[in-house]
Amino acid sequence: MKSRTVGIFINCPPSDVYGFVVDPRNLTRWAAGLCRSARPAGDAWILDSPLGEVGFRFVERNAFGVLDHFVTFASGQVTLNPMRVVANGPGSEVLFTLFQAPEMSDLEFVEDCSTVENDLRTLKRILEG
Repeated sequence: MKSRTVGIFINCPPSDVYGFVVDPRNLTRWAAGLCRSARPAGDAWILDSPLGEVGFRFVERNAFGVLDHFVTFASGQVTLNPMRVVANGPGSEVLFTLFQAPEMSDLEFVEDCSTVENDLRTLKRILEG
């Protein structure tokens, strides 16, 4: 599959960025492209997304800045989305890798990448605010 990694520098320590992002209650604040509302469901979350309700969960909390997360669609399809927070001087680099699914057109992939870039810019504004 075709892939693209988008990233943004955030002038905030990695532990602060990670702590904010890993809390699913914050998704509605910065990830509008994924989440309009979020509610807990056992060890996962149910998100009201632009594609309807989806399941969501991060990998286990860790000291390495790994924010990979699984999205489960109504069809039962599960997608793993790689995401990382890494130190960049006194701040952080947030990296999100997208994959173009076989059924996704090139235009849809570009739009998906643009949505993630917008969400990361929102995250930057919040954390640097």
